[in-house]
Amino acid sequence: MNKPKVYIDGKEGTTGLQIYERLGGRDDIELLLIDEDKRKDTEERKKFLNAADLVFLCLPDAAAIEAVSLIDNPKTRVIDASTAHRTAEGWVYGFAELLPGQRQRIRFADRVANPGCHATGFLSTAAPLVELGVLPKDYPVTCFSLTGYSGGGKKLIAEYETEGRSVLLDSPNIYATGLKHKHIPEMQKLAGLDHPPVFAPILGDVYKGMATAILLQNRLLKGTPTAQDICEMLASYYEGQQLVRMAPFGGTAPRLATNALAGKDYLEITVTGHEDQTMLTAQFDNLGKGASGAAVQNMNIMLGFAETAGLTL
Repeated sequence: MNKPKVYIDGKEGTTGLQIYERLGGRDDIELLLIDEDKRKDTEERKKFLNAADLVFLCLPDAAAIEAVSLIDNPKTRVIDASTAHRTAEGWVYGFAELLPGQRQRIRFADRVANPGCHATGFLSTAAPLVELGVLPKDYPVTCFSLTGYSGGGKKLIAEYETEGRSVLLDSPNIYATGLKHKHIPEMQKLAGLDHPPVFAPILGDVYKGMATAILLQNRLLKGTPTAQDICEMLASYYEGQQLVRMAPFGGTAPRLATNALAGKDYLEITVTGHEDQTMLTAQFDNLGKGASGAAVQNMNIMLGFAETAGLTL
C-alpha cells in the first residue's frame, strides 16, 4: 500500500516544528516538504494542500481559514491546530477520550480541530462531570491554569530567554485579565455549560508544562458527592485510556508542579479535597497532550495507526 502523504502548513511555528520533529523519523507516512523559499507562496501551498492525504494547519486563525479555502481535493483531510474551527459546524473536536464516541468521530472525520492547551486541561475534568450529570450545566465554574511560556510561540519564548530580561518574568504572571481568553468558547461548548467559566491563565518561568485546576463546592453538585466520590467517578470514566490517567485520590505528592509531565504525551488528573469541596487538577505538557502530541494522536486515529505511535508515555 502507498504511504499516506502528510503536509504541515506552518512548519516553522512552535507547534508545526514539534509535529515535524515527531513525524520526521516515521516510515509509515510520506512527509511532503515545501521549498523554504515558497512556503508563503499561495499557489505552491495550494498544490501541497491538495496533494496530501492529511494536512496539519499550524497557522494563525485567519491563515488557517484561508488554507481550508484552498483545499478542493475531497480526499484531503485536515487537522487544524489553530483556534479558528474548534467550535465550528462540520468540525470534530480532537479530544478522543473526552466524550462517548469521540474517538470514532475523529476516526471518520474529514475536518478535526485540535484542542487548545488550557481547554484540554479544563475539559478533561469538567466535561465528564457534566456528561455524568454530577456538574450542573448552570454551575458557575472557576478555573485557573498554570502554563509554560513555550505555548506563547517564538516571540514569548524570546522574551523569556533573552539576556537581561525583565525581573517581572521571574515570578508567575496572570494574563488575559479581561477574562476573554480565546480558549473559553471551546471550554464552554465542549463541556456543555450554560455559561462560560471564569478563567485565569497564569504564565510561569518554565519552558513547558501545564497544571489546570477547577474548584467545586460539593453542596452545589448533584447528589452532593465527596471529593473521593468524584475521583472514583473519573477513574471509572477514563478506565483503559492510555493518554488520560488518574492519580490516586489525594495525589502522590504534597505539591502539583506545572512541569511534572513535561516531555510526556499523556495527561494525569489529580482529585483532592474533602466532603465539602473538591479541586481537580490536570497536569500535562502544553506541547504534548496540549498541542503537538494531541495532533499526532489524532493523525494516528484518522489514518488507522496505533494511537500512541510516535508519542512518549
